[in-house]
Amino acid sequence: MSGYQGKKNIPRITSDRLLIKGAKIVNDDQSFMADIYMEDGVIKQIGDNLIVPGGVKIIEAHGRMVMPGGIDVHTRFQMPDRGMVAADDFYQGTRAALAGGTTMIIDHVVPEPGVSLVAAFKQWREWADSKSCCDYSLHVDLTDWSKGTQEEMETLVKEHGVNSFLVYLAYKDVFQLSDSQIYEVFSVIRDLGAIAQVHAENGDIIAEEQRRILELGITGPEGHVLSRPEEVEAEAVNRSVTIANQTNCPLYITKVMSKSAADVIALARKRGAVVYGEPVSASLGTDGTHYWSKNWAKAAAFVTSPPLSPDPTTPDYLNSLLSCGDLQVTGSAHCTFHTSQRAVGKDDFTLIPEGTNGTEERMSLIWDKCVVTGKMDENQFVAVTSTNAAKIFNLYPRKGRIAVGSDADLLLWDPDITKIISAKNHNLAVEYNIFEGTEVRGGPLVVISQGKIVLEEGSLHTTEGCGRYISRKPFPDQVYKRIMARSRLTELRGVPRGQYDGPVCEVAVTPKVMSTVSSVKASPAKQQQQQQQQQQQQPFTHQPVRNLHQSGFSLSGAQIDDNVPRRTTQRIVAPPGGKANITSLG
Repeated sequence: MSGYQGKKNIPRITSDRLLIKGAKIVNDDQSFMADIYMEDGVIKQIGDNLIVPGGVKIIEAHGRMVMPGGIDVHTRFQMPDRGMVAADDFYQGTRAALAGGTTMIIDHVVPEPGVSLVAAFKQWREWADSKSCCDYSLHVDLTDWSKGTQEEMETLVKEHGVNSFLVYLAYKDVFQLSDSQIYEVFSVIRDLGAIAQVHAENGDIIAEEQRRILELGITGPEGHVLSRPEEVEAEAVNRSVTIANQTNCPLYITKVMSKSAADVIALARKRGAVVYGEPVSASLGTDGTHYWSKNWAKAAAFVTSPPLSPDPTTPDYLNSLLSCGDLQVTGSAHCTFHTSQRAVGKDDFTLIPEGTNGTEERMSLIWDKCVVTGKMDENQFVAVTSTNAAKIFNLYPRKGRIAVGSDADLLLWDPDITKIISAKNHNLAVEYNIFEGTEVRGGPLVVISQGKIVLEEGSLHTTEGCGRYISRKPFPDQVYKRIMARSRLTELRGVPRGQYDGPVCEVAVTPKVMSTVSSVKASPAKQQQQQQQQQQQQPFTHQPVRNLHQSGFSLSGAQIDDNVPRRTTQRIVAPPGGKANITSLG
């Protein structure tokens, strides 16, 4: 019965029924004028002269843009780090997200050593369910690889609505997986219908560079970027693309921070690879010149991995690639720490907790850098801030679109509003804001989450713990239609041919002098020692046939025929070719 429900329910009806009049609706593919009616957190009607029930709160848009709420695809709220916890928890973080126009976040589960994936996932669910102010979902990071891990991934996909897993090519001896392990992981992810995410940096090179730079006496935040040059990010992206191509697995590169890494992704896409790139608020809005600040606390606030590029033209370049479609989605990688927490690394940059802010500033930064400058239009803005993410992670059209049946997560956007970003007025718990002093144009006037107004006239009205976990099904169409087509084309087949029945040459069996290739890393000196031991153990029952594939040369001076008795020296009176006259030249 849908009529009058009694006085007790009138406040609920009032708060759950909204009508936006005179809106310019902006989706990723079109813009048009219409009214929008929402009830119980869902869009019920779109059109003109809508017939709606009583007790409705009306918002007059006056022709302003109304667009889908932003989806921040990469946050790390409340993240544990060596006994510390990130400064912005799920309440503070999602509150800041809503203030900036983001109505859904996807956070990363990072299992501690020895903790199962499912147990870690449940821990994150517990934290988020009790604190989140907006809808959320969860990626799961793979910090180890074993047979049990594979079974847990299957459980997460089938029973817990996870369709994305992240692997690390960095953090040697902590999270880093080998190429062969990543090949296996990608194969499993493909079979499960999930998305393979990669933190792309060459961990082996970084470990060597960190040691070298510390030995030079460089201990401050500038050591962080010096030990992680841009090419180690680009190399890891290229390696990820190669492995993904070999396994026919969809690839998603998180935190694209440099020009060269973005170029690798753009080139791979031009060649047809199924790969997506995620620049973040920091790489789109600022640069790495701040690592050389005389103020240690300020410089440390910028420490994140991969690091911000010291090249000040990088943000404009990444914004251009985002605008033309070479990069597709945007996150914030929001993971903040207090200065006192970062000071753990005051004498060693490798110990500084990593992460920057960006969830509150993301939408306005992209509008200012891309739409105001004419690089993209309002529809592309919607695509890179919500719709593309919703399609890739199988949230569409529930999220990322204004349509009947979609969730009532909406923004009334003002393109002309200006704001100077500052730690003095941000909705975060930390002392520094990496965008301090940046003036941005464009921002939300009204934010609606789950059909309720959470931002109006500059005031936030958030409810702790009201955020819902959004389950994501595997095999998103946007991604897997191409993967399926490729799998049909790339099946390997042998050449059908008759059996060879011609003559076969008889080969004399001779003893082979072979050196076993050690699977473990060994120094050249050790390998040479092993070869000499093998040579001494070989039986010499008859004159051996020399193996022409084995060199008799050795760096130590030892030769393969050292054990053969030498004949007495003979004086050569007339060498072949006649007497040498080399000494008489000139």
